[in-house]
Amino acid sequence: MKSILTLLMAFATAACMAGPRARDLGVPFEGEPGPLNAITDVAGVTVGHTTLIEDVPDGRKVRTGVTAILPRGRDSFATPVFGGWHSLNGNGEMTGTTWLEESGELDGPVMITNTHSVGIVRDAVIAWRVRQGGTGADGYWWSLPVVAETWDGHLNDANGFHVKAEHAWAALDSAAGGPVAEGNVGGGTGMICHEFKCGIGTSSRRVTIGGRLQAVGVLVQANYGLRETLRIAGVPVGENIREHRAYQDQVPETGSIIIVVATDAPLLPHQLKRLARRAGMGLARMGSIAGNGSGDIFVAFSTANATAIASNDYGTAEFLDNGSLDPLFGATVQATEEAIVNALVAAKDMRGESGHYAMALPHGSLIELLKRYNRWSPPR
Repeated sequence: MKSILTLLMAFATAACMAGPRARDLGVPFEGEPGPLNAITDVAGVTVGHTTLIEDVPDGRKVRTGVTAILPRGRDSFATPVFGGWHSLNGNGEMTGTTWLEESGELDGPVMITNTHSVGIVRDAVIAWRVRQGGTGADGYWWSLPVVAETWDGHLNDANGFHVKAEHAWAALDSAAGGPVAEGNVGGGTGMICHEFKCGIGTSSRRVTIGGRLQAVGVLVQANYGLRETLRIAGVPVGENIREHRAYQDQVPETGSIIIVVATDAPLLPHQLKRLARRAGMGLARMGSIAGNGSGDIFVAFSTANATAIASNDYGTAEFLDNGSLDPLFGATVQATEEAIVNALVAAKDMRGESGHYAMALPHGSLIELLKRYNRWSPPR
């Protein structure tokens, strides 16, 4: 079983990296992306996925997984980062945020999975960290991991508890820099967005502040929204593509989205909380209203100030003046919007639990609409 799942994980990751991204289809975006247009454009950040796709003998469908974001790569467990978080609408879960709010520090990775796997992933992170060594003689290492979720029960057998500790460990162990797989991968494997198949998406921006180039990267696990509200580059896509809705009956907006914002700009915790709030503005550009049943939860961190944050007593931290934050705010909004569109574009059609089907956003139809509304931009 393990070898089969490993093959599926590798195949799904490769398949989702091979297709076009939003800019390749001519979707116009504001701002200057980094070289990879991914959260890994923030130096040191690594991302890993475990993707689980299987039809089990009892007829259940496994369409789920785990995604790991390590702020400082393998050094994430030795040196925290300054961080902040924000809940736009709280019908969801992100563990570890009480201490994050209190301390202003994010200690370890950010993990994203499905709703009913938060507990096992949280415990797996603690066990993984203990296995890395560096604990006291008693083997104890205090840890409050940050683990977030969105619900994939339309396509996945969510009550089958298919995510195991080894899947979280595999995501952590495989985390790397470079291009990031998008769409039906990791925690995003079974996710649906605006009633299209969706999942993981990422993007980045570069801005210059005081003569220094700073990066902002965003990764999303998108699972929110109804068809009618979807807008891409201002185009009312959802009003024009009505066929093959994932949900056959009219339902309220009950989905969710987790947004992770990374930057190398030197920001303090309260400034990172402000940055996290701006992710909601990128989400709004897509047409989300953050409905009552939606869990829209965001976390932001800065990879700067490694020496200061590791100090035992007095540390000296560098930070930007509040009046200099506007370029970072804009970059967060822009990268969030593009990351969500990338998640939609990268996703593939999927049939899952109880025969439920989610159609991917048709690329040809999107290009036609962009041209009709004079919003198509020739790919470069």
